[in-house]
Amino acid sequence: MANGTDSIFTGANGAFITELYERYLENPASVDASWAAAFAELNDDADAIQKDVSKASWAKSTTKILGQGAGGEPENKGYSVDVLSGEHATQAARNSVRARILIRSYRVRGHLNAQFDPLGLIGAGGHKELDYKNYGFTDDDLDKPIFLDTYTAMAGKETATLREILTTMREAYCSSIGVEYMHIQNIEERSWIQEHMEGVDFRNEFSVEFKKKIYKDLVEAEGFENYLQVKHTGTKRFGLDGGESMIPCIERLFRTAVLLGVEEVVIGMPHRGRLNVLTRIMGKPYVAVFSEFQGNSAHPDDVQGSGDVKYHLGASADREFAEGALHLSLTANPSHLECVNPVVLGKVRAKQAA
Repeated sequence: MANGTDSIFTGANGAFITELYERYLENPASVDASWAAAFAELNDDADAIQKDVSKASWAKSTTKILGQGAGGEPENKGYSVDVLSGEHATQAARNSVRARILIRSYRVRGHLNAQFDPLGLIGAGGHKELDYKNYGFTDDDLDKPIFLDTYTAMAGKETATLREILTTMREAYCSSIGVEYMHIQNIEERSWIQEHMEGVDFRNEFSVEFKKKIYKDLVEAEGFENYLQVKHTGTKRFGLDGGESMIPCIERLFRTAVLLGVEEVVIGMPHRGRLNVLTRIMGKPYVAVFSEFQGNSAHPDDVQGSGDVKYHLGASADREFAEGALHLSLTANPSHLECVNPVVLGKVRAKQAA
């Protein structure tokens, strides 16, 4: 053991050395030979030291720095027992900090590398902040364990290799789903998303038949928008373009709601995609929508004034799913769209209290 400023017997390493010494007192063979020799030179009374380092029986338990494996045996994290000495301590600390910065970069920028092309023709992005080599890591570091700590741990892991970190982060944020959430100010909400994204298999394996149903919904939604664009070019149209996946999503949501015992759903939404929801979800006849584009109204007696009334009108319908029946109510919207929010909440509250 070195003396002077290079000695590891300093206050900064006190907790580590204390636990290691306690382990040595219980079983000298459980520590590295170099440590056993150093502790032996202290020539202390084992019983007295054991009482000194042991806590009272009623004291709260604390997390061990060295950790415990199965059956109370020391858990080998991949570090040698002299990891805190000299250059090794500096490198371990540097790797830990860099790994945590890399993990945060994936949480903030990972969606920029998401693979949204199911055919793989476009390819994912290549953001520099997500390249581990830009943090000083090399290919030789991929299988070396890195300490992360429990607070910023990834997927609940306190220690992980660089390869495990990259695999978990890429699967969570750079696959076919991109998640942008680090702007959320609430720490609990951010933590909830991380717990349900990192290291969790949240992707369902759909059957071929179910995938065909999703595809059918997408084709019909996009076909309807394309028809309106061709036949009514220049007419005010708040299309669903780019958000077609909302239709099969709502369909699946309603089916799940029925399965859970929900009997009625009240919907409030903006103009964007409203016509597709009216026709595909609420069952409004296409001919009625086309008639409104010609300047007519599906319900002439109910219309007052002029303008884009077809985007203001509400609707209600009874849908029959394989899981059961569901009553749907789409609340009418004025031009100030945010006004519909308290209306929907009040309507639902009234129905619940009825």
